[in-house]
Amino acid sequence: MIDEAVRDNAAWCDTMCRAHGRPGVFGPLAWTNPARTPVLYPDAVTLSPDAGPADVLGHIDAGSGASVKDSFGTLDLPGFDVLFTAQWIARPAPGAPERPLRAATGDPIVWEVAADPRALEEWAQACFSGGAPGLFPPALLDEPHVRLVCGRIGGDVVCGAALSASGTVTGVSNVFASGCDESAAWEGTVAMAAELFPGRPLVGYESDPSAALAHGFTTLGPLRILLKP
Repeated sequence: MIDEAVRDNAAWCDTMCRAHGRPGVFGPLAWTNPARTPVLYPDAVTLSPDAGPADVLGHIDAGSGASVKDSFGTLDLPGFDVLFTAQWIARPAPGAPERPLRAATGDPIVWEVAADPRALEEWAQACFSGGAPGLFPPALLDEPHVRLVCGRIGGDVVCGAALSASGTVTGVSNVFASGCDESAAWEGTVAMAAELFPGRPLVGYESDPSAALAHGFTTLGPLRILLKP
């Protein structure tokens, strides 16, 4: 399952880069991008614990600010520092929720897919508190395997996530709670994954996986983000 999680995440990174007109390249041991990738996204993702420096360097812009997702925590990359560590996570395919989706306050949360540019902008504003303008371009709305989902209370976006299906799994990323409790955000995300991509296990990674673990996920193993100062 960790291999599925790694490849799904690399596919999501490539989708984001293609939406910005900068597609990457899948090699035998790593996904790389010769152009600098969008902010918050790596320039390379290792696909195997056997990946070495030669599989990454020379295939990316390795100058200051370059980042590499060391998916198995095994890559010795000269000149790069560890920015942070995280854990891959996974859970079995979820079923439909057994109760209405509500915030801890008791307010009902109405979940939907951000299906047009205005809804996409609302999603991005809530996810990043307005701090990453243009990161999620409208081209993402045309990706059949991607769904940006959000929960609303009284019309306002209060939580959400990105779902990206590849292989046999659905990737979960960018889970946020900007106007409700974190548990409600994860509960709704899992419910939307069950509705939109039924029968697929869920995968992703989190620096702090505690909220995900409370909603049926388990940890698979560590990863590191490496940064060139």
